[in-house]
Amino acid sequence: MSTSPEIRELAARLIANESVVGKGAEETESAALRVYKKLRQSISAFAGAAAFESLAFRALMQAQSEAPRLWAVQITEDGSIEGLGELKFQIDDDDDDMDLAGDGGTILIARLLGLLQIFLGEALTLSLLHDAWPGAALDDRSTGNGRNS
Repeated sequence: MSTSPEIRELAARLIANESVVGKGAEETESAALRVYKKLRQSISAFAGAAAFESLAFRALMQAQSEAPRLWAVQITEDGSIEGLGELKFQIDDDDDDMDLAGDGGTILIARLLGLLQIFLGEALTLSLLHDAWPGAALDDRSTGNGRNS
């Protein structure tokens, strides 16, 4: 089972948002890692660290089938992630490899968002995302693509 195109687009928007925000910051963390950390903080505050760790582990297991580079990534007992930030440094300068590394982060975030939507519902998931990214256009209704709710 793969993630919906809408969830994957949402993950890409969050990562793009962090890429823009992170331009002025130290470039030691990937945008996907910063998104993961914000999700971890927001969801752990809402549901607890153990609940987030469980969701993150399940999302990683699902994402590894789509992005084999994620086999080097691990979720720790407190829900933090190891190896995601190193993905961009483990690849050579080939542009295709850079796309694969970024895509792995997007796939992982999309899987995590998909699980959140399944367990919490769309409204609560979007509410948590709006708390973590205030002012960001996160759903189709706020992006002006013609869909109305």
